[in-house]
Amino acid sequence: MKKSIKSIILLSLISLPVAADIKLTFGIYTSDKATAMVKQFRPVLNALESQIANKIGEPVQIKMQISKNYEQGLDSLIKGDVDFSRFGPASYVLAKQKDPDIKLLAMENNKGSKTFNGVICVEKNSEITSVTQLEGKTFAFGDQNSTIGRYLSQTYLADHQITSQDLNYFEYLGRHDKVGSAVANKQFDAGALKESTYKKLVNNGASLRIIASFQNVTKPWIASSMLDDKLAQALQESLLELSDPKALKAIKKDGFLEGTDSDYEKIRLAMSDKRFFSN
Repeated sequence: MKKSIKSIILLSLISLPVAADIKLTFGIYTSDKATAMVKQFRPVLNALESQIANKIGEPVQIKMQISKNYEQGLDSLIKGDVDFSRFGPASYVLAKQKDPDIKLLAMENNKGSKTFNGVICVEKNSEITSVTQLEGKTFAFGDQNSTIGRYLSQTYLADHQITSQDLNYFEYLGRHDKVGSAVANKQFDAGALKESTYKKLVNNGASLRIIASFQNVTKPWIASSMLDDKLAQALQESLLELSDPKALKAIKKDGFLEGTDSDYEKIRLAMSDKRFFSN
């Protein structure tokens, strides 16, 4: 006997996928190419969807929102346009100043440590071997709110008696990969970028060489003050428990560690250091 049209419609509806009941938005800004960042972070978000759903007993869907720059990414978290974000340390400090109620969920685990390196590099065949030789040279920084691309690198230069007055010219290029490419192509004599981007560029054939390195604090994952407490707790627990090999390989980290606001005091000091611009 043929099924009625009503029965066919009901069976079709039953077979449709059930929409997620809980929808979260993860915010990130373009420190590298947007396509590369989607490839890097989607596996983590997939793993978090599953873990959070198991904790709260409801389906969870996390979408990604990529901001064009640091400022837009920061504003999105403060306004609640995104539920949680991965920031650079300096952006976290700025966000905390604007909204003291944002929550530090976790810090990235770099081989059991809460630190990783930033570097200052030159073109591979450059005669420059030390930052003390940068007087009269040109320098490429990253974004004006970048921890490595600005604050820590400028503090490092000031520590070695190189200020803005000593450089012939400097410019903020935004992304770390743009800094590395500009230096490799001899558009600038030197530049500051994160070590992982430097290694990626060199592996792809970029003509670069490190002349200095300095320590940075690993990136924080932060919840908006507007995120429901229950979801924030489930998200925090899921990050700290994350062990999915594919997800961790994608972000090139060893998981997440508990963090406190005091972990970023070094960054606050660098952000208040004005010696680079002194006369």
